[in-house]
Amino acid sequence: MGEIIQVSSVVSNKRRANRTKAVLPVRIKGKDSAGNAFEELAHTLDVHTSGIRLGSVRRELAEQEEVTIFFRQRKMQFRVVWTKKMKDSSEFQVGLQAVTQERDAWGLSFAESAKPALPLNLPQASAIA
Repeated sequence: MGEIIQVSSVVSNKRRANRTKAVLPVRIKGKDSAGNAFEELAHTLDVHTSGIRLGSVRRELAEQEEVTIFFRQRKMQFRVVWTKKMKDSSEFQVGLQAVTQERDAWGLSFAESAKPALPLNLPQASAIA
């Protein structure tokens, strides 16, 4: 079974850490908001060592509930921080915080701090001589 992996630049907002946009297939296992056990396929939207945002979750999850995320050969524990029902859909987006932090769990490199932008008005090599 082939995997589709899309990774783009770092998303910057008011979070404690920047997240990297990445669409990665995962399996999520836990209990939904009604207390029923479930296991289903979903995908990440953003990832970071301290948390992830999932899309295509078909069950409403309760905040503070722990879930297990399976990615490749890894098994990771997360806590539900928020859920959002998608408009005109039965699917949810879910924000998860890592219970334990695993280095390189996603196989991606994360920028811990934003690199300073280079000045746009650099002199050209011919103008320096």
